[in-house]
Amino acid sequence: MLRWSTAGESHGEALVATLSGIPAGLKIDFEAVARELWRRQQGFGRGGRMKLERDSARFISGIRHGATIGSPIACLVANRDWENWREALPVESGDLNSYKPLAAPRPGHADLAGALKFNLPEARYVLERASARESAARVALGAVAKLFLGRLGIEVASHVTRVGRATVQREVSWHEVRSACAKEEVVLNCCDADVEQRMKAEVEDALRTGDTVGGVFEVVAHNVAPGLGSVANWDERLDARLAAAIMSVPGVKAVEIGIGIQAAQLPGSAVQDEIGYSHAERRFTRATNHAGGLEGGMSNGEDLILRGFVKPISTLRRPLASVDFATRQPTKASYERSDVCVVPAAGVVAEAMVALTLAAAALDKFGGDSVSETCRNFTNYCEQLRNY
Repeated sequence: MLRWSTAGESHGEALVATLSGIPAGLKIDFEAVARELWRRQQGFGRGGRMKLERDSARFISGIRHGATIGSPIACLVANRDWENWREALPVESGDLNSYKPLAAPRPGHADLAGALKFNLPEARYVLERASARESAARVALGAVAKLFLGRLGIEVASHVTRVGRATVQREVSWHEVRSACAKEEVVLNCCDADVEQRMKAEVEDALRTGDTVGGVFEVVAHNVAPGLGSVANWDERLDARLAAAIMSVPGVKAVEIGIGIQAAQLPGSAVQDEIGYSHAERRFTRATNHAGGLEGGMSNGEDLILRGFVKPISTLRRPLASVDFATRQPTKASYERSDVCVVPAAGVVAEAMVALTLAAAALDKFGGDSVSETCRNFTNYCEQLRNY
């Protein structure tokens, strides 16, 4: 069973991530992990913290001589900004005069709901954990999950299809998505250069007016074998697990699989993916992929197509109306350093979540205490599919 968790706060000393269940013998490409962390920090419209932090993962357990050993993996992602907050947020009692309360909750954030839930006088501690900074730890673990999936021939990548009013109107191929993720310069991670320039203009307009802008990213999982997930129980359905994983990405307010939203207004004859068979390849085929690679809670052999709809960042340089925690009087929401657009970064975090979810589903089906055992079981299953 694959299990994982993160700990740490936005301005704490470090983020901590643990991953249990990865089989022994998986070689870790540390440069690949570093690149995933780098990708999360890129994109036009990111804020000042991305200039301060240069994320790297320091693995402290579960890996020896460059390969997993079957025990839980743990890693640290340091917060360089900790030095500026050490006195304000010490682990020990410290000097309360150095504390920096969040005076007024920000609309769209966890501030008010969290303060009420935990019975806190204001929302500094809520902000610290709810911050999207935590997602760096997820990306580090997701990079390991990607390396594991790679042994099964599975690849996961993302691209941006919409920022504000600028949207990609055509179908994008897997090759284009993969190529976009391999670029050394990330603007908005859009596969269409002309649309990307219109997206950039949307971000510039929001920046100029003190506003923020959201959009849509698409995650594609390529070469996923049919049969991951299960129809047996509701919590084993792969589509439900993937939807929850993407919904957990900060800022995501809706998830779509395949043509899910459009399908609700089309006749069934225009939605279902008709089935064929390739005798040359000895496999079942689909004329279309409207289902996004998922049917009945299971992968069906087509690419998994998942979209996350990201709201505009809640922290605005032109603050919205709020109420002072102490006086209960009307005021403007507190302002913390913020981005203008995070859609490309949200896509990278969603990749990590999809990779972790697929790795868990693959281990559920193929098992194995070592990577060689998992791969052997997977190879036997592929042979079973060819002989079906």
